[in-house]
Amino acid sequence: NLLWAMAKLVDNGLERTPEFNQAVAALLPHVTAQKGQFNAQGITNLLWAMAKLVDSKQDQTPEFNQPVAALLPHVNALKDQFNPQGIANLLWAMAKLGELVELNVFTSTFESLVYRIREPPLLSQKGILMSLWGVMVYCARLSLLATANKNNVLEKHIDDLFTRLGNIPPDNEDDQSIIALAASWLGRTCPIIPHYQTTISIPQSNFLDQLKSCIPSLKIEEEKSLNSLPPVDLLLPDHNIVIEIQGPSHYTSADFKTRNGSTLLKIALLKKSGFEVIEIPANMLWNQDSMKLYIDQIKARAGIPPQGHSVSLNRDEAYVTTDKRRQDHGYLTVKEHSEEANRYIKKEKKDKKKASNLLPSIMIWQ
Repeated sequence: NLLWAMAKLVDNGLERTPEFNQAVAALLPHVTAQKGQFNAQGITNLLWAMAKLVDSKQDQTPEFNQPVAALLPHVNALKDQFNPQGIANLLWAMAKLGELVELNVFTSTFESLVYRIREPPLLSQKGILMSLWGVMVYCARLSLLATANKNNVLEKHIDDLFTRLGNIPPDNEDDQSIIALAASWLGRTCPIIPHYQTTISIPQSNFLDQLKSCIPSLKIEEEKSLNSLPPVDLLLPDHNIVIEIQGPSHYTSADFKTRNGSTLLKIALLKKSGFEVIEIPANMLWNQDSMKLYIDQIKARAGIPPQGHSVSLNRDEAYVTTDKRRQDHGYLTVKEHSEEANRYIKKEKKDKKKASNLLPSIMIWQ
């Protein structure tokens, strides 16, 4: 009840103070320790609360990993005890946590719940929308894996849930967005025009400036909404390429690789709409040299000959790391990132030393 109440306060706009975060961190280990003592409603409340708290946390830490993993097996064990709204809350929470939930666990738990609401139970419009979003995220996660098999039953469930919404107009922007996402997934005309707020981050702005400087002839559109989807960061319309600068809000942990459900769904829908998507973790854009590595790859994708050394963003090229998820998402390894940073720092020191050596002669010349 404490964690649920704290998550509800955050959901209603409470600022996350250091004291608040300390209280959450103090409670989470007790979730793991008492994992077998929660009833179905308690598990629902806890997973919903943790999904909300993870979603609102901008400096994610791994403190949520263990309690989430500890609770999920009990969802399967108690699956017959969840009411329809509880199932909708669980589907939403699991989808929101995205890649924080291991795929096999996600699949077995998620599917056991979805099949319980295949027949129209007594679900509110909010419950239908939450379930619809959750099923789309699950299908999106599968679609982004080349080795995963498409689940036609769950694909049909998207259609069924969308139909069950009827013509009741949504009462907020989040619900409007879910309807637009579902229409896009199903290839239908969007019945509403959702309103999206646009935010241009500093890494995005800096990268755009650098991209324009390196490729002046490249046509670039910023914060463009495609097919009623949330705006993309950068669009290269002549090449059907979308560039997404992924800040901390796109991930469920501080590693800049464990994507949340919203990010997975957006990327999958863009690809489903025929766009090539380049995801760039914001923590990789730490100076102009590192930006250039990505710009060279964009040149290659756009058919512009690259200059100098570049690192591959294409998961089918020779870029290999020991971490499969990092390879799939196009990241430098920690070692490569460190080596690149060290080279940059050494160059900076060398340039400063050279400038220092020149200073006396320059002063005499003046």
